[in-house]
Amino acid sequence: MIAIIDYDAGNIKSVEKALLLLGQKAVITGDREEILKADKVILPGVGAFGDAMANLRKKGLDRVIREVTDRGTPFLGICLGLQLLFERSDEAPGVDGLGILKGEILRIPDKEGLKIPHMGWNSLHLENDGRLFHGIDEGAYVYFVHSYYLKAADESIVKASTEYSTHIHASVEKDNVFACQFHPEKSSGVGIRILKNFVELQA
Repeated sequence: MIAIIDYDAGNIKSVEKALLLLGQKAVITGDREEILKADKVILPGVGAFGDAMANLRKKGLDRVIREVTDRGTPFLGICLGLQLLFERSDEAPGVDGLGILKGEILRIPDKEGLKIPHMGWNSLHLENDGRLFHGIDEGAYVYFVHSYYLKAADESIVKASTEYSTHIHASVEKDNVFACQFHPEKSSGVGIRILKNFVELQA
């Protein structure tokens, strides 16, 4: 069973729908016990970094996420869920992220001819042999919606990157923790394959 963490951030139902396509039972929950007994856990989300961290803390889910990741349960952050795993964000100065991974979230720099937020399809450069990307071609296109981007402190955890005004770390993997800035659940066949790779991981 896969637990999708419910902390009042958007885009949860589309993740559940994508998992159902793969024949996976998923439960949307904010309950500690249910999350801890899951085989795999997903932290999706769209919205603001500061509000999201406040919601996680209010519900005690920040502690649950640390417990899950410490246990070695496969864990996937999507979009805002990726950003929350890191230490801090330009979007909410003074607000600590979960700090499970080292790095910071920066605002995408303004560039003539490019709109922010970055909304749309971008190609991925694959690197460092990421387990989520088995069977995915170099240059595959995925769907992004974001105004802030990840700069990971340790580039060896970066498994995919993209270019949009700047060099963006688009996906990371460290031990049992995985995260994508893009939305696999909205990325057509490529995204479904990425989710399938996550679902099939051995803990």
